[in-house]
Formats: sequence, structure tokens, C-alpha cells
Amino acid sequence: MENLVSKIKENFAAFEKDAALQVEKANKAAGTRARKASLELEKMLKEFRKTSLEHSKK
Repeated sequence: MENLVSKIKENFAAFEKDAALQVEKANKAAGTRARKASLELEKMLKEFRKTSLEHSKK
């Protein structure tokens, strides 16, 4: 679970960086990367929720 949390943090940092570039400098490529990262984050957060529920039942 710790590994998953660290991956979520890394992916969010990449998302945050690219989203800021898109907003501040209208960088279209950064917007594409930010959207891709958001989809990956969604998958990871769903996995976190599933794993967290399993751990809380123990």
C-alpha cells in the first residue's frame, strides 16, 4: 500500500506541473500530459480505495 501511495504522489506531482504549464503558458502538449496523468490518477485512486477497504476489514 505504501508503494501505491508513493506512485500516487509522483503522478500527482507530474499532473500538477503539466496542468500549471497549460494554464499559465497555454502549453497544449502539457495539457495532453495532464489529461493522461489524470486518467492514471483515477485508476490509482480507485485501487487505493479498494486496498484501503480491504485493510480496514482486517
